[in-house]
Amino acid sequence: MITLFGFGTGFGLPEISPFVTKTEVQLKMAGLAYRKERAMPPASPKGQLPFIEDEGQAIADSTFIRAHIERKYGFDFDEGLDRAQRAQAWAFERMIEHHVYWALVGARWVDPENFAKGPAHFFDGAPEHRREKLREDAQFRVAENYLLSGLGRHAPDDDVELAVRSLFALSVQLGDKPYLMGAKPCGTDATAFGALAGILTPFFSSRLRERAEQFANLTAYVDRMMGQYYPEFAWKAEREAA
Repeated sequence: MITLFGFGTGFGLPEISPFVTKTEVQLKMAGLAYRKERAMPPASPKGQLPFIEDEGQAIADSTFIRAHIERKYGFDFDEGLDRAQRAQAWAFERMIEHHVYWALVGARWVDPENFAKGPAHFFDGAPEHRREKLREDAQFRVAENYLLSGLGRHAPDDDVELAVRSLFALSVQLGDKPYLMGAKPCGTDATAFGALAGILTPFFSSRLRERAEQFANLTAYVDRMMGQYYPEFAWKAEREAA
């Protein structure tokens, strides 16, 4: 059986990481049996989550895990899409992972209130005399990467405006379809769902979340995907309560 290593439930989400969510949803799409274990990034061959173990082989990075599933198990996540649609789906995936994701990082890690409420607790189990320094160092490293991504070079409102343009593109692509590319989910839906759910979780308050909530079809899409792939998770109840 495949073992998926991720962060686990938290921040009002069934899985903290949008990349782990992507892989978990793709495992479900492929109908593959798996078990899930908690891990931290240093345990991974590439120092990041997710990674999987499959018959003694460790595969890290969500995109390479997808390629492994397609190659080993013969599952085509983009079945039914023509060449142009496959290219379009890949372009949207790159936009999500290299632009929308960093907007999520800014809202979650760089915003001091959200950091204190969420990621700072990753270090609660560290020795007390080291805890605060570990938190400061982690936030600094993430903020530095946020800067290098390009979004962090702009004023807070400006980076949100740029992210909203990508959300608008996703909203236009989705339209009134159930999934991004049509009547059935494809691999990029797992990517989009992970990132959008991370933005829309009621656990964090942010200007990004407020703007994302204005795209009614995207919020309905996340609700629909959550119900399909995490039916046991009380997502709608938490959103309505918020």
